Amino acid sequence: MPPTVAQIMTADPIAVQPETALQEAIQILAERRISGLPVVDQSGKLVGVLSESDLVWREAGVTTPPYITILDSVIYLQNPAKYERDLHKAVGQTVGEVMSDKDFVTIAPDAPLRQAAQLIQERKVTRLLVVDSAQTLIGILTRGDIVRFMASHPDE
Repeated sequence: MPPTVAQIMTADPIAVQPETALQEAIQILAERRISGLPVVDQSGKLVGVLSESDLVWREAGVTTPPYITILDSVIYLQNPAKYERDLHKAVGQTVGEVMSDKDFVTIAPDAPLRQAAQLIQERKVTRLLVVDSAQTLIGILTRGDIVRFMASHPDE
């Protein structure tokens, strides 16, 4: 029988809530040497992920959108609403203000490991968040978990 995500994943991963102070989350990432943290609400339902790329982007800063002025009017060449969202994210003080709430990939615990590996490759992600049918976070599966499984099970 092929291995499942539940057999390989890290159960009960460290998670933070949207209200968690951003500096606290940064400390967790640095001390645990992990590249991302799932973000859950009070009931444990997955609402987002805070990744190193969210934080590196924050450090890089926000560039104002290009614009031109004609007769004392400002015409933006890109959507200014995106700039406002990016600016809000760059100055955020809580995990909820900085996290990605759309760019995370989930998988069921009973999914075959092969399907998980394919999903990681196709979506070009470093982790899959393992959720039950109610979207409650129950585990995390990283590329490293898959490699460690391969090393300990060379015949599979």
